Amino acid sequence: MDYFSEQKFTKLDTARVPKADYENCVFTDCNFAGQDLSDYRFSDCDFKDCDLSNVKINQTAFRDVVFKNCKLIGINFDDAHQFNISFRFEDCLMNHSSFYQLDIRKTIFKNCSLNEADFTETNLSNSVFTYSNLSNAVFDRTVLDYSDLRNAINFSIDPNQNQLKKTKFSKDNLSGLLDGLNIIIE
Repeated sequence: MDYFSEQKFTKLDTARVPKADYENCVFTDCNFAGQDLSDYRFSDCDFKDCDLSNVKINQTAFRDVVFKNCKLIGINFDDAHQFNISFRFEDCLMNHSSFYQLDIRKTIFKNCSLNEADFTETNLSNSVFTYSNLSNAVFDRTVLDYSDLRNAINFSIDPNQNQLKKTKFSKDNLSGLLDGLNIIIE
């Protein structure tokens, strides 16, 4: 497998980016939408203004990867290689993405749209959802211990079905914890 280190890639698609091990690389304004990125390896890489919607990532490694202002719609992150998986998301559109059963503690979701994202059985301990929209996102048997949802909006989390030890909420968004009670809050 090819190896690239400390390279910058701008306005590319996968036809010009070989399957390889990428370390400390920066991808800017690249369009990977619908492509197969299976078995690629990304370590300490940054993706800026890229479209990765509906990419296939079977056994793709993401280690300390940062996505900024990227389109990541419909990605099954649970298909990725799970050893040392870690990433950060800022200003990303991530609707319909799945994190099913992943252990992604300490993940930052800053100003992201996560509409209908699936966090079923995901370990999100110590994660942060700063100004992120979680409309219709699924939290089922999800570990949210010590996570910060104080600025998150539109979430619905059943405290009886999820682990919420020392999870932070603001008094303004507590209604997202009461949806399952079939009560009216005014």
